[in-house]
Amino acid sequence: MSFLTPELLNRFDVPGPRYTSYPTADRFVEAFSQADLRQALEFRKQGVGPKNGPLSIYVHIPFCESLCYYCACNKIITKHHDRAAPYLHYLTREVELYTADIGMGQSVSQLHLGGGTPTFLNDGELGELMAMLKRSFNLTAGGEYSVEVDPRTVNEERLAFLFKLGFNRLSFGVQDFDPEVQKAVHRIQPAAQVFALVASARKIGFESINIDLIYGLPKQTPDSFDRTLAQVKELRPDRIALYAYAHLPQRFKPQRRILAADLPVTAHKIAMLSRSMDALINAGYVYVGMDHFALPDDALAVAKRQGRLHRNFQGYSTQPDCDLIGLGISAIGRMGGTYSQNAKTMEEYVDMLEHGQLPVVKGLALSRDDMIRRAWIMTLMCQGQIDFDAFNEAWLIDSKKYFAPELSLLDSLQSQGLVELTDDGLQVTTMGWFFVRGVAMVFDKYLQTDRNRTRFSKII
Repeated sequence: MSFLTPELLNRFDVPGPRYTSYPTADRFVEAFSQADLRQALEFRKQGVGPKNGPLSIYVHIPFCESLCYYCACNKIITKHHDRAAPYLHYLTREVELYTADIGMGQSVSQLHLGGGTPTFLNDGELGELMAMLKRSFNLTAGGEYSVEVDPRTVNEERLAFLFKLGFNRLSFGVQDFDPEVQKAVHRIQPAAQVFALVASARKIGFESINIDLIYGLPKQTPDSFDRTLAQVKELRPDRIALYAYAHLPQRFKPQRRILAADLPVTAHKIAMLSRSMDALINAGYVYVGMDHFALPDDALAVAKRQGRLHRNFQGYSTQPDCDLIGLGISAIGRMGGTYSQNAKTMEEYVDMLEHGQLPVVKGLALSRDDMIRRAWIMTLMCQGQIDFDAFNEAWLIDSKKYFAPELSLLDSLQSQGLVELTDDGLQVTTMGWFFVRGVAMVFDKYLQTDRNRTRFSKII
C-alpha cells in the first residue's frame, strides 16, 4: 500500500460524482413526469427491450428522533412516532399504483430500507411494511435484503425480529467511536453498544454485517481515527463503507451547526484515508472499490473477484443490473431507460398520492449516448477494464472512434500509472482502482462542460 502516498491522494482531492447512476441525479429534469414513468412501466409489462429480470426495491423511511449534524440525507426529525402509521398508508398506496401498472407478484431479488432511520418504525410497523411488500411482490430465495440500523434504536430482540421478517443483511451507522467526535456531530453511541449488537447479529445468523465510517468529521485527527480503526478491526464486520465527509453547509442546513474550525485540515483528512486503507487491507479486507471494503469470503468480495460486481443507487451490489422501484419521499427509481425521483416533501408526496398519481417530480429519459456512456462508466466502476471488441459488439459502435476525444485525455492518467490503454482495451491498474471515480469522470459528457462541481463530494 506504500504507493498510495499522501502526495498522490492530494492530487485527487477534487469533487466528483459517485456514479451510482449515469447520468447523475443532478441532471434530472422536472419535464420528466409520472406519464413518462408509466410508459416505462408499460414497456416492462409488455417485455419491450431487454428481458425483464427481478426488480430491486428501495424504501425510504425519512424519520429520525434526533439530528446528526453531518447528515445530508432527506429526513424528518421528530419524536412523534405516530407519524409512521400515515406514512405506511401512503407507501402502500404507492405500491398499489405500481402493481396496477406492472402486475402483482413481480420477482424481487434486492430490497433495501434506508433513511432517515428505518428502525424508527416499531416492530408492528416494520411487520406491516414487510407483509405489504410480500403480498405485492415475490421476494426470491437467495436475494439481498438489507436494512440500515441506528444502533441506538435496536436491541438483540429487535435484531431477531428483523431476521424473522426476512432481512439477511444489516448496516450499522457508526461513523466514529471517539466520544469527542460523536459529541461534535450530535450522535452519542458507546462502542460497547455496537460491539454487543454485532455479536448478537452474528449469533442470530445475518449473512453480512456492514459498518459505516466517515473520515473528515469535526474533532477528528489521524491519531483519533487510528483508534477507531483499531476498534473496527477488533469488531471485524463483514463489510466496511468508509466515506469522506463532504462539508456543504450551503446545501445541507444541519451542517451549519458544525464549526469549520473544528474540521480537520486537508493534510490530516488525506492522512486518515491513507492510514485507513493501510490498516484495513493489512487486516485482511479486500478493497472492493469506491469506499467499500469486505472480508475475502463476503459475497461482495467474491463478486469483485469473479467479475460479477454491479453498481446502483445503494452502491456496489452482487445483484445483476436491474430495474429499481424507489418508494417514499425523495426515493429514486430506474425503469428501463429512465430515472425518476419522488417528491422531497411529505406534503407534496401525500398530495400526489391522494390524487392517484405516482409521486414523481423529476427524472430523465436516457438518450442512446447516455446509455452507451452509462454502460462504459459502470463497466469501469465495477470491472476496472473495457474490452473494445466486446463493447463494440454489445453497442454496435467503434469504441476507439466514439470515445476518441476522451481516450486522448488519458495520457496524464497513464503517466501516473493509473490506467493502461492498448489497441485492445482500457485497463484500470491496481493503483488506479483507488481513483476509479477520476477515471470515470473523463467519460462523463455532462461533467466535461460543467464547471460547477462543488455540489459533489471529493473523490477521496
